[in-house]
Parts: sequence; structure tokens; C-alpha cells
Amino acid sequence: MPELPEVETIIHRLREGTREQPPVPGRIIHSVEVTWDRIIAEPDAKSFKPLLTGKEILDVQRRAKYLHFPLSEGHLIAHLRMSGDMRMEPRRTQAEQKIPVKDYDRVIINFEGNWRLTFSSIRKFGRMWYLENPQCLFGDLGPEPLSETFTPDRLYQMLQAHSRQIKPLLMDQHFLAGLGNIYTDESLFRAKIHPLRQSDSLSIGETHRLYHAIQNTLREGIINFGASLDWIYRGGQFQNTFKVYQRDGEPCLVCGTTIEKITVGQRGTHVCPNCQEAPESAV
Repeated sequence: MPELPEVETIIHRLREGTREQPPVPGRIIHSVEVTWDRIIAEPDAKSFKPLLTGKEILDVQRRAKYLHFPLSEGHLIAHLRMSGDMRMEPRRTQAEQKIPVKDYDRVIINFEGNWRLTFSSIRKFGRMWYLENPQCLFGDLGPEPLSETFTPDRLYQMLQAHSRQIKPLLMDQHFLAGLGNIYTDESLFRAKIHPLRQSDSLSIGETHRLYHAIQNTLREGIINFGASLDWIYRGGQFQNTFKVYQRDGEPCLVCGTTIEKITVGQRGTHVCPNCQEAPESAV
């Protein structure tokens, strides 16, 4: 699943444009096509299309792993889930022939002019919403880990308020927004914290290490345009700097101990048993 850096990379591409593609903000929606109705979470697909028509996209933002498009009236929101992507592309060729829709394209937003915004979802897990107030979707999300209001002291208070294994807690979007399997494993390794540790067992010093590890890992991921791990999301380079993720059986880059893969919270988890000391309950 695309995590915060991958979603942020897509957001930047859509908001700023590229050499080949114009930016999305300022575009007026001419028409909407939905090829699989269940991709629309709210309202229903039939109502979704006329509600978007004629609206201007004012901006492209990110909240947690959601793509948020404030409109001239209302809000368009998308979640990529396991296999989604969004791209800006021409509607017609230079010969004025309509460009066909690809098999996995679920929502096509045609703009006035010769461009369209396409939401693809190979496994059909992605979702889109049109909402008057996005807080009904965002209200229960945790803080953004790169925001100015997220501080080491705040993280310490949050951790002490729970008694859960640290990895599942960090991946809980109601606790902290945007982290998934990759960046949680990498952050915990860099902070020298075992993923089975109880959250309220972390000291202030360990919490500060974890805070800086989370921020540095996410920023490094964004700089590298995220991680490319399969044929769904391509273009990132962060996988070339992994310290533990998907490196089970290989030597730790810090101490040389063999990286192990264990299961934590029903998720495959990568850990160095030497750099990340296991809690007594797990020994």
C-alpha cells in the first residue's frame, strides 16, 4: 500500500505538474466517467458524476494517506488503498482521436480542454468520496508526523496513554497518520526499538529517538519519491536505502547480525535482533 511518502510524491506531481503534464489546480471538471460503481464510497456513483461536473479544483493536498482535492464547492477525496494511482493525461491525441481508457481505470475526471485526471485501482480496493465537509472522514485521524504541532513531548504523551505493541500502534491511523509497514519497520530500526515493545515502556530518551527516526525516515522517503516495490507504484528510489525492510536473511548494515522476519500484529516485520533488543516477554 502506498504510504505517506508515496502519496506525497503523487500529490506533488498533480499539484505542481511535470514537463509532460500540467498541474491539476485551476482545472474545471467537464464530465466524469465511472467504470466500476463500487469505487465511489459517498455518495453513490450516479450522484457522484453530476455533483463534480462544473466544479473547479482549487488545490491538491494530503491528509494521512488520503488525496484531498478542495473544490469550488465541496471536496473530492481519494484513497489509493493497496493498488491505486492517480495520473494526469491527455484526453485526445494530436489527431483528435479519443485516448482509450485502460482496463484498471475506475474513475476518469475529464477537464475542460484536452486533459483528464484518472484514478486507477487494479485490485478495486481504492475509494473516492465527494463530501461537503471532509472532517467527517478526517476527524478521527491522528496527527501528521511531519507537522509542526507533532513534537517529541507530544509523542511521549501519546505513547504513555496506550499499552500496545509499538509497531501496530504506530501503524494505527487514528494514532498517527501516514505510517505503514515499510516506514514503521525502518523507523523502529533507526530508533533501536524492537517492534514488540509496549508503547508505555518507552523512556523519554527512546521516544525522542523514535520521533527523529520517524521524521528522518519519512523525509528521506519523500526525497527519494517513495519506494518502488512492485509494478503498481514505480519511480521511487527509497528501496535502495532500506536498512531492514525486505532484507531478512541479509546482514545488518550496522552490526552484521542477520536480519529476521517476524510477525507482529499479523504483519510481516523486519528486525535486527542485535540492534533492536527484544522485550523479556518475547524472549
